[in-house]
Amino acid sequence: MQSKKFVVGAIGGAAAVVALGGLGTHLLSGTESTTGLDATSTVLVDGHRALAPNIVRGRIESKYHPLPWVGKKVSVSCPTGLKAVAGASVTCVGEEDGGTSVAIPVHVVDATADSVTWTFER
Repeated sequence: MQSKKFVVGAIGGAAAVVALGGLGTHLLSGTESTTGLDATSTVLVDGHRALAPNIVRGRIESKYHPLPWVGKKVSVSCPTGLKAVAGASVTCVGEEDGGTSVAIPVHVVDATADSVTWTFER
């Protein structure tokens, strides 16, 4: 009887570890970000406040490949800042280690006077 309890406990423990790993992967692999707009993160694009390209690039690079089993490692460049206007978009380019280029569409979900919420496609 005690052996049966051990097996059930071991299976339950393994299932919990897998579930927590899946949840962690989901949380770390998100592509949405909310970034504050301040003097160091903001540029002007067509007269609008915009999130600086280096901020967008850095966040994409860190979230595009957050874990070894999620996404691919890329070096990103963005042609311009991301306007802090809901619906605005820009396409950044990622270059994989092998030299293959990948288009990375970036879209503003919401914008306020103090921050911009945006997402990119992996």
